[in-house]
Amino acid sequence: MGPPHHDERHDGHHDEDREIGAAEPLLVVILGPTASGKTALSLALARKFEGEIVNCDSVAMYREFDIGTAKPSLNELASAPHHLFDCADPTEYVTAGEYARQARQVLTEINLRRHLPIVVGGTGLYLRALLEGLFPGPQRSEELRERLRESAARRGPDHLHRILRRLDRAAAEKVHANDIPKLIRAIEVCLASRQKMSELWRQGRDALRGFRILRLGLDPERRALYDRINQRARNMFEAGLVEETQRLLAKYGAAARPLASLGYKQAVQLLRGELTREQALQAAQQAHRNYAKRQMTWFRREPKVVWLQGFGDDEEIQQQALDSTQKADRPEV
Repeated sequence: MGPPHHDERHDGHHDEDREIGAAEPLLVVILGPTASGKTALSLALARKFEGEIVNCDSVAMYREFDIGTAKPSLNELASAPHHLFDCADPTEYVTAGEYARQARQVLTEINLRRHLPIVVGGTGLYLRALLEGLFPGPQRSEELRERLRESAARRGPDHLHRILRRLDRAAAEKVHANDIPKLIRAIEVCLASRQKMSELWRQGRDALRGFRILRLGLDPERRALYDRINQRARNMFEAGLVEETQRLLAKYGAAARPLASLGYKQAVQLLRGELTREQALQAAQQAHRNYAKRQMTWFRREPKVVWLQGFGDDEEIQQQALDSTQKADRPEV
């Protein structure tokens, strides 16, 4: 079956009417916490609607980081076109702005092929950059960043959060107290631009144009999600996460940014003798559960999400998503 936004029309008048009042093409976004089945749902939609899948997970962009990223399997990759997986060198730093630039280019190409673009992933900032654009913030100041990092190491991340609260209370409410990189950037923006970051957020954002956006959100029951997260982390360790981490550590050292991401960070601690294997596994499970909680807090702020109460590999949930996609293709005139 072809993509929902490009039905075949055999009547010339219908073709003409469609051109005159042509609706913008549909873009489906699948969001939700880690281990909620976003990949399975994206594949179901891609099969049904001749879709192409665009990654929106920051760590899955990096080559050689496979086991800890839960990238699609080779069979899954072969079943539909996939984009922005394995496209960055492990020592590169892919900003949200750079991701958005690449993803928008991919969306344009998919649209030219008259296929359905399906954006999938759990990195909220990347998704926001893609759909809403980013404000033109000031240049990074490594000197200021280093001072703030030292301050956080000495006095804890709470200290940075208190600074940000004094500078911009609205921004502080949106940044987690332990998220040191985002706290540093927010403080840097406030000091360098002499404006509140929350005010800059409202200025000059270059939102994505040319698509109607359908957001499908996966919201499985919390206990069941945590069980899946725990099992997935265990599976990663059993599949060779520690060995993969050891190889990457030997090859790139600390220069490989994804080694600080969930799962890999705990494997590094195990390799350094800071944790036992069981402690590393439990720490990875806890870190993923905490991340899932933060993701849901972030995604609940997304506008107009069609929330699906279950996992993306559940047939009933897939049917609801298929129905919503079909319905979204027929906007009321």
